[in-house]
Amino acid sequence: MKVKTILVSQPAPKTETSPYFDLSDKQKVKIDFRSFIHVEGIPVKEIRNQKIDFKDFSAIILTSRNAVDYFFKIAEEMRFKVPDDMKYFCQSEAVAFYLQKYVVYRKRKIYVGTRTFPDLIKLIKKHKTENFLLPSSDKLKPLVPEELDKLGINWTRLDLYRTVVSDLSDLENVTYDILVFFSPSGIESLFQNFPEFKQDNTRIAAFGNSTVKAVTDAGLKCDIEAPSPDTPSMTMALDKYIKSVNKK
Repeated sequence: MKVKTILVSQPAPKTETSPYFDLSDKQKVKIDFRSFIHVEGIPVKEIRNQKIDFKDFSAIILTSRNAVDYFFKIAEEMRFKVPDDMKYFCQSEAVAFYLQKYVVYRKRKIYVGTRTFPDLIKLIKKHKTENFLLPSSDKLKPLVPEELDKLGINWTRLDLYRTVVSDLSDLENVTYDILVFFSPSGIESLFQNFPEFKQDNTRIAAFGNSTVKAVTDAGLKCDIEAPSPDTPSMTMALDKYIKSVNKK
């Protein structure tokens, strides 16, 4: 069956130069965006119950922009002035640049990984004497604590925000040719919103091994997988698939 409509389970891109818009124009398909999950901050009272004193830490590990936002939000609510000599270890350039929202970038000690957490570990390894704080979501990838524990450093996890299933009830009678997922939480949201969901002719695209596994564990068929050597991005994987089915 030809592909005419796609639903991406993420917020709409904030830039007009998104590859999804290029894909839509190129393949003449309609692409909608909708967050299947969203993030909510954990109340200060619950955070205090974790019994963590910000003054005990000399370095912060930041894996996402959410981690940046919620760390500084909670620091302000708890009236903690982040020291100027605090060291920041950011998983990617995007996270590091976002940090400028809260600190004067050139006046801080900021260490930037290339993209993945194992890349950041190489930098953390050079500063093993620091006491690290990891602002986190309630759903932390197992890889992160595993890699930090291997280093034998002093580190503490602090849950500051949680992943919550979004209300998708308005999509109940809407169908798409392809649903695109980027995390197991997206699949969880699909079935929480639509317990009787049947795949039928809907194709499913999944990014990352854990997402692919969540799709198959749910009894669904994964038609499009990314990344792969020839399709490192989801848009490239979608483009390749649409070309193959729409030309028939």
